[in-house]
Amino acid sequence: MSKNEKVVQLNGTEEEASSKIEIIKNLIFGENIKTYDSEFETLKKDILDKKRILEELIEEVRQDLKTAIDNVATDVNIRITELEDKMEDKIESLDTEKVDKKLLGKLLIDLGEKVSEK
Repeated sequence: MSKNEKVVQLNGTEEEASSKIEIIKNLIFGENIKTYDSEFETLKKDILDKKRILEELIEEVRQDLKTAIDNVATDVNIRITELEDKMEDKIESLDTEKVDKKLLGKLLIDLGEKVSEK
C-alpha cells in the first residue's frame, strides 16, 4: 500500500484527499497552475495541428511522386518505342543498301563483260 492510500484511509474519504491535494497544488503553484494547464493545452493543440498539416503534406508529396514516376515511366516507354522504330527503319535501310550494292556489282560485272567482248 502506498503512502497516499494510507493518508486516504486515515483522514477520511477519497474526496477529502483529492481536495487536500488540490489545496497543496494551489499552495505550491498558486493560480499559475491554471495558466500552465492552459498553455500546455494550447501547445498540445498546436502540436496536433502541425502533425495533421505534416501528414497532409506527406500525402501530397507521395501523390506528386507517384505522378512523377508515372510520367517518367510513360516517357521512357515512348522513347523505347521510338528507338525500336528507328532501329527497324535502319535495318530496312541497310537491307535495301545491300540489295542495291549487289545489284550494282552485278551490273558492273555485266558491263565489264560487255566491254571486254567489244
